[in-house]
Amino acid sequence: MQSANMLLRKIVRSSVLPFAAQHGMKKDLFLLSRTLSLSLCLKQDKSCEPSEKLDLDEWKKVMKSGLQEEVSETVSEPKELSSLAAARETLEMWRLAGRAVPEKISEDQLKTFMECPSKSAKKKYLKFLHLKELYKKNDRRKAEEKRERKLEAQDQASKTDETKKSSFVCLWSSTMDKAYNWRAAQSMIFGQPLVFDMSYEKEMSVREVTNTVRQLVLSESFNRRSVDPFHIHFCNFKDDSLYEREFIKHYREAWDKLLITVTDQCYTEIFPKDKLIYLTADSPKVMKTFDHDKIYIVGSMVDKSIKTGVSLARAKRLGLETAALPLEKYLLWNTGAKNLTLDQMMHILLTLKDTADWKKALEFVPKRKYCGFVNKPVKELKKTLDLINTLKLGKGREKVEKQFAKNYPKKYKLKQK
Repeated sequence: MQSANMLLRKIVRSSVLPFAAQHGMKKDLFLLSRTLSLSLCLKQDKSCEPSEKLDLDEWKKVMKSGLQEEVSETVSEPKELSSLAAARETLEMWRLAGRAVPEKISEDQLKTFMECPSKSAKKKYLKFLHLKELYKKNDRRKAEEKRERKLEAQDQASKTDETKKSSFVCLWSSTMDKAYNWRAAQSMIFGQPLVFDMSYEKEMSVREVTNTVRQLVLSESFNRRSVDPFHIHFCNFKDDSLYEREFIKHYREAWDKLLITVTDQCYTEIFPKDKLIYLTADSPKVMKTFDHDKIYIVGSMVDKSIKTGVSLARAKRLGLETAALPLEKYLLWNTGAKNLTLDQMMHILLTLKDTADWKKALEFVPKRKYCGFVNKPVKELKKTLDLINTLKLGKGREKVEKQFAKNYPKKYKLKQK
């Protein structure tokens, strides 16, 4: 009986298991053979008849019928999937055998591999894919090495530049800061005052207040770096106001160390009224020259909705003199409001203080707001316009022609020709 069992196991291992390994049924058939052998042993135990013989032909029939059922189930699967899986298995076998096989292969490449007519063609195609994959890896590795070398060179160059410049830059920045602070400290004693009126918080939104503070920060930095800075006064400045909170956001610990005067008093309580001039675009009076003995007031307001007359009304209530910049006198102004930002006003006033040149000062007006500078005075332009109008109407033609020829001889000669 034991020899029969051994024979049965040899038959199963030699014939059935290789077939099952090719079709992915090794585990199921192993379990089937094991159950068959166990059932055989149980029957032998139950019968306990040593004279009874095992019919091997019957067991072969049973096992073949089971194999046919398993094979029929696997055949019912799509042919393409089974063929692709078989091709992948062959590729894995060739890779394990040490042949030139690519690590990653797509389905299209696998289909072309299956369509190869012979085994040598399949080997050549796989070798081609393997070499292509190696070239790509090599190019990628070279690019990464090149990038790493470039980054290392940049780091070394930046380190060398930093070591060369760090001492000089630190020395230069510290000395320049000392010089700027020294100038600002001198301006607090001897400089001309410039007042920023901080009483417009209620007329603005939160966004407009933040923009105002940003422009004031720029104005303070421009003033501190100038040759002859103003002594800046923030008047009508309330504690714990939105202005103060925004200034603390910008300056942080340096807010208490700024070389400016911050007070909640009005400028009329600090300076005499006859020296104060309120600069506003709504003023009917045009500023002709910069007066070093006067104290100019600028409203700390960013007016997005263009509320005209707010600063002018405030100056009139306080009984102060007002003035507007002569923009139309020196600039060919386009259509639009003549309101300028606070940092632009600071640039203009500093340039006027240093040079007294309106053309240089008004270069800080944005170019989008005007066409260019006026080359001739406005009075001469008005005279030429009057002459042209009189020539058109025909009144006093001879007299006008004589005057025109006297003023513009070249144009008169061209006209006669």
